[in-house]
Amino acid sequence: MKTALNESTALELFEIANSLNTALDLDFLLVKIGAAAEKLLDSEASATMLVTDDKKSLFFKVASGEKAKALRTMTLPLGQGIAGWVALHQKPEVVNDTKTDPRFAGKFDKASGFVTRSLLCVPMTYRGELVGVVEVLNKKTGTYSPEDVSLLQSLASLASVAITNTRVMQDQKNFFSHVLELLGSVIETAKPAMDGHPNRAAKLACAIGRAMGLVDYDYRMLYYAGLLHDLGYVAFNNPAMLSEMGIVKAAEELHPTMSVHMLEGIRLVEGALPIIQNHHERFDGTGFPDKIKGEAIPLGARILGLVESMEELHMVGLRGDQLYRQAVQEAQSGKGTAFDPKVVDAFVELMGNPQAIW
Repeated sequence: MKTALNESTALELFEIANSLNTALDLDFLLVKIGAAAEKLLDSEASATMLVTDDKKSLFFKVASGEKAKALRTMTLPLGQGIAGWVALHQKPEVVNDTKTDPRFAGKFDKASGFVTRSLLCVPMTYRGELVGVVEVLNKKTGTYSPEDVSLLQSLASLASVAITNTRVMQDQKNFFSHVLELLGSVIETAKPAMDGHPNRAAKLACAIGRAMGLVDYDYRMLYYAGLLHDLGYVAFNNPAMLSEMGIVKAAEELHPTMSVHMLEGIRLVEGALPIIQNHHERFDGTGFPDKIKGEAIPLGARILGLVESMEELHMVGLRGDQLYRQAVQEAQSGKGTAFDPKVVDAFVELMGNPQAIW
């Protein structure tokens, strides 16, 4: 019986560890770890508390139970309560009778309505840094054992990796999104009448892409291309940047290539570069910079090419119904010459409700 339990436990831990590679929702993963802890340690409930940014307190990230939501607004200073003691000393603690332990913070029971009789709490650390604590409550049969401590520590290690990785990814996404906003603002200053152009172009291009069934990666690259396709204009008045690119005098036909040059090496947007490079190519092969035609032009570039032409109408001051009517006329007049007919059809259909996308 003991061997079977060990095999089951090992399998459960393996499944949780494997899920770290695919989990996109931290709360979902921690709930899964908490459920596993309750099952494997024969406990009534579980809770995960994370350390605050100032490293002075703990707050509830995940807790099980009907009234667990009440706990999410509460904090516990490090050193206070059993969980605070575990966090401060970074050592596991077993309390098989909370009534006998003066450290027990009964305020959480009062808030949640849960009655804690016993608990096992272990720290979560990553590379020596405190991440938080995880605890299981009320052993259903017997008392918490050294084997239980070891098992919960294993689960805590998985949780600490998940939390740290997720935070790093969230920080990177936050930084990247702010950099994109800053670049968009810089692009808007590069030429007259460019206010709002990067965001409008990205929004309209993505609406067309969605209507044409672009998959997630291609859709995301189209968004980046919509925001950044005119970045090359920033270099027009910068002799040092022009010299670095081997350009003596900037010309309109060079701005796609200059945009690509400025973005090369950023892996997150590398799939957007062919779209940016070719967004001024025409379907009949008379565009620039490479004069490629038809479906040799990447679909994202065919979409963005139409969007650029429509945006020129916005830049000369057309607004409202006049803008939308003129845009449909120009798109249809360029069907098969300047623009991919399939892109035109998708755009014209979207112009049935233009205010939602442009």
